[in-house]
Parts: sequence; C-alpha cells; structure tokens
Amino acid sequence: MVMEPISVEAAKEKARKAGLKPGRVKGTEDAIQFTKGRNNRIEVISWEEFEDVLQKRSLQVFESSGFMKIMKKG
Repeated sequence: MVMEPISVEAAKEKARKAGLKPGRVKGTEDAIQFTKGRNNRIEVISWEEFEDVLQKRSLQVFESSGFMKIMKKG
C-alpha cells in the first residue's frame, strides 16, 4: 500500500465523508489523530489546532485507498 501525501483541505473532506474529526490524545499537546469522537482517551479539537500541530511537528496527512495516516513529511 503506497501512502500519498494529501492537503489538509483534502483530509478535511475525506474525514467529513467518513464521519471523522480531528483529535488529540488527552494529556498531550501534540499527539493527534482522526477520531469518530467515541473514545474517551481522545478529545476532539478544532481543525485550526490540528493544522498547528501538523506544522509544528513537520507532519503531513497521507492517504491510500481511503485510509488516512499522519506521518512526518518526507
């Protein structure tokens, strides 16, 4: 499975269609992931906060066959 980088705007659209929201592991500043909002260990955050963490940690959203993953920029 080849993971291709996608823009935050594309990630937002794919997340919306999949019922996902940006999230952060509670008790951390920058452990982000996508969530459906049902896991009590993950707090839903704003897209602005999500983008700030991506930029701060040099991360990017990658996608393959509808699966999204957050990884270091290549």
